[in-house]
Amino acid sequence: MNNEELQNLVSRISLESFQKPFVHRAYFNSRLRSTGGRYLLQSHNIEVNPKAYEMYGISEIEGIVRHELCHYHLHLEGKGYQHRDKDFRELLVKVKAPRFCSLLQIPKTPQKKQRRLYTYTCVKCQQLYVRKIRMNVEKYCCSKCLGRLKLIE
Repeated sequence: MNNEELQNLVSRISLESFQKPFVHRAYFNSRLRSTGGRYLLQSHNIEVNPKAYEMYGISEIEGIVRHELCHYHLHLEGKGYQHRDKDFRELLVKVKAPRFCSLLQIPKTPQKKQRRLYTYTCVKCQQLYVRKIRMNVEKYCCSKCLGRLKLIE
């Protein structure tokens, strides 16, 4: 599905479900991460996440479009268009639009990056130093006896 097909889909759904024309632009925005789509208040355009189409198909896109069209038409009419407004929630039920889209991102489990540790020892007193960053043994010395340091592999 491309932007032109999406524009036609939004126009068709607007006429069928809301009996009002959609006269602005609808297009895919691949920069959207966790949301299925969004209605832009300034330009009145609708952006849709292409990942929703790839993962769930046309039925998910139709639901997202209905949801965003609720924002669109209520905002243009001067009614409550935000998620918490009564007008918005009633219109969602009336046009059978979903309140939320399906999960688009699988939460990533944070993987600990394995860092190399550098172990240094004093030549005189055998004091151990463990460091995350490699250090110049010519520049630094032991803090206890001022002896030379040596890198242990």
